[in-house]
Amino acid sequence: MTILMMHLEGPMQAWGTSSRFSERESGLEPSKSGVIGILCAALGRDRGLDLSDLANLKVGVRVEREGILRKDFHTTLDVPRASGSSNSDAVISNRYYLSDACFLVGLEGDEVLLKSLKKALENPKWAVFLGRKSFVPSAPMIFPNCMVNSSMKDVFEKFPWLGRSSDDIPEKLRVVLECPPDKGEPRMDVPISFQTRDFRQRFVRTYWVDMPRGD
Repeated sequence: MTILMMHLEGPMQAWGTSSRFSERESGLEPSKSGVIGILCAALGRDRGLDLSDLANLKVGVRVEREGILRKDFHTTLDVPRASGSSNSDAVISNRYYLSDACFLVGLEGDEVLLKSLKKALENPKWAVFLGRKSFVPSAPMIFPNCMVNSSMKDVFEKFPWLGRSSDDIPEKLRVVLECPPDKGEPRMDVPISFQTRDFRQRFVRTYWVDMPRGD
């Protein structure tokens, strides 16, 4: 199996899967829809185009550094109403995000597709961001030796830690990995269309691996 790894790190990240209206939540690790959104931006793929090739990728996440969940209080003026008129009242929203988080994301799928995604991430056509347009990455998403022939399980158990030398080194790292329906919990974060905001369900399991040792 071919695995493409991505390094997602930044001062702020947001990975919502059920946000509606005034409450904009964030998961504690990247969602599949968020990762596919990054890939679409790198490819320059319009939101109305087919996503089935990307949606069929198996996605896993190893948490290199758990972020701190924070809340940003927003007020917005002159928000358009459904009728087309402007709303002069302030619209209030609570927008949650992760502060100072770092993730190793694995993509498993067709080798030709993964090579094209690696090339796109090295030279993205559109700006890439970590869940919201103002949340820019603080490190390159692609790094040397980011493509390997291995299983996702082996990658997350053996690949060197991406944390900073100044970080407290954890003994174990949390992993969230796609799995069969009878072995995990549901997540409604597989995009069918970003244009119509349609999503389908997948299943993931969460477990812990020992901190990899060595270079």
